[in-house]
Amino acid sequence: MAGTTSVSVQTPKSSPPPFVPFDFSKPPLIEGFNPLPRAKDETLKEKFLRKTKENPFVPIGCLGTAGALIYGLRAFNQGKTRQSQLLMRGRIFAQGFTVVAIIVGVFTTAVKPKQ
Repeated sequence: MAGTTSVSVQTPKSSPPPFVPFDFSKPPLIEGFNPLPRAKDETLKEKFLRKTKENPFVPIGCLGTAGALIYGLRAFNQGKTRQSQLLMRGRIFAQGFTVVAIIVGVFTTAVKPKQ
C-alpha cells in the first residue's frame, strides 16, 4: 500500500472559560468591608422580640399612633369633629414620639461599645 497517508485528527484545544464579572454562588467582595459572621439566623418573631427589648419605646409609639388614628377616624365617621381633631393631634404627637424614640435608639446603638 504505497501512498497511504496517515491522517491525524487534531482535537480543538479547550479555550479558556469566558470572563464572568460576578459569580452568583458567592457574595461580592467589597474592598474595605468585612462583614461580621452571623451567629445564627433568627426568625421574624425572634428579631421582633430582640428589637423590642433593645428599644421598647418604638413599638409603644407605633401602637399609640395606630390607636389615635383608628379612634380619630371612627370619631370623624360618627360626626364628632372636635374629638376627631383632638385625636388627630394626638396621632401627630405619637408619631413625633416614635420618631424621637427611633433616633435615640440609633444614637445609643452607635455609641454602645462593640463586644
